[in-house]
Amino acid sequence: MAETLRKGTRVTGNERSELASELKRRYDDGESIRSLAASTGRSYGFVHRLLTEAGVTLRGRGGATRRG
Repeated sequence: MAETLRKGTRVTGNERSELASELKRRYDDGESIRSLAASTGRSYGFVHRLLTEAGVTLRGRGGATRRG
């Protein structure tokens, strides 16, 4: 499904729901938003918005944190 999208095409209705559930599953399995964006040919913002619409709890950015 995700591989059949062309960059810039509008994704609506059932197609959008199917894409959202696929991306949700992959994100929950540990894939990053950036890698999802790259594999689907969509922007980071589009994937982020779709995940948010699908009710995904987004992970933190990671990296070193400061302790006081």
